[in-house]
Amino acid sequence: MALLRPAFMLLIFLTLITGGLYPLLTTVLGQALFHDQANGSLIRIEDAVRGSRLIGQDFTAPGYFHGRPSATSDSPYNPMASGGSNLAGSNPALSDAVRTRVADLRAANPQASREVPVELVTASASGLDNALSPAAAAWQIPRVAQARGLSTTEVARLVAEHTASPLINFTGEPGVNIVELNLALDALQDHP
Repeated sequence: MALLRPAFMLLIFLTLITGGLYPLLTTVLGQALFHDQANGSLIRIEDAVRGSRLIGQDFTAPGYFHGRPSATSDSPYNPMASGGSNLAGSNPALSDAVRTRVADLRAANPQASREVPVELVTASASGLDNALSPAAAAWQIPRVAQARGLSTTEVARLVAEHTASPLINFTGEPGVNIVELNLALDALQDHP
């Protein structure tokens, strides 16, 4: 009985620290120092949330750049169901899915090279990727330019403007945020 009281007091103390004080402190610091990131890196246009810089969207119309295929369960790019397909490279279902995606992309992009970038036909581990390599974005430029009635030079300029390089070169590859790029295309058409 003599050990029960100190153990109970320690439980209460640690619960208050780890379940109350620490979360409150991290929330306050996050809001004060990293407000945008702590709130989901939301993209707002005219006070309306149009998406997040961190999560892709299911763009399928010809006038939009398409991102990586999403393997989230009930609908593409569902952040509540993040996850990959878990299909092994040796699984025939993966080969069939990739083959179908390649055929669909070639049909939708007849002006593009026959070599389809691999990231356009394979899903990521999260199923939520928001970015593509500059090469995968460039592969889609002819289709997007034609669908929007823009020159390929103008669309390529937008791709270059939305290509981000890593802070230090050896820490990653350049990437094009597809959500921001597609919103920029919409803004360009809204305000010629």
